[in-house]
Amino acid sequence: MKPPRNFYLAVALLCGGLLSFGYYLQFHKGIEPCPLCIFQRIAFISIIIIALAGTLHGPANFMLRVYSGLIGVAALIGGGIAAWQVRLIHLPPEAVPACSPGLDYMLDVFPLTETIRMAFTGSGECAEVKWTFLSFSIPEWSLFWFTLLVIAAITHGVFKRLYGRF
Repeated sequence: MKPPRNFYLAVALLCGGLLSFGYYLQFHKGIEPCPLCIFQRIAFISIIIIALAGTLHGPANFMLRVYSGLIGVAALIGGGIAAWQVRLIHLPPEAVPACSPGLDYMLDVFPLTETIRMAFTGSGECAEVKWTFLSFSIPEWSLFWFTLLVIAAITHGVFKRLYGRF
């Protein structure tokens, strides 16, 4: 495989592994995702789709920068959502917003723009820490991985000569 394909395949596999672990927590440990967690999953899925397209295409020069830029933008959006949720987690208990209805209900009843606004306003369920590893919560780990993906995408897109090694 061409070196850029290796990079995009590695990104797709990383995000696939992260999503798989999220589904493991949901379906085997009973930890239901909040609306902000679902939006983060959508960002990871977007990155997987872009990375798989890059893997199939094996881009060079301009298109390499396009794929890396798209991955970076999707990771920035996901990181912004994760950062917002981390902010909610660290609010004092009296400042945490009240719980809102589930995302499925909001999508059925409200227009999409209102649903997104309500989801980003946050709710009490988005501020609950249900699982930690090394004392970091799920949104904190998501923020970590989104940050690494942004750095990797920028490095891969800007410094073409580096992709020959990976």
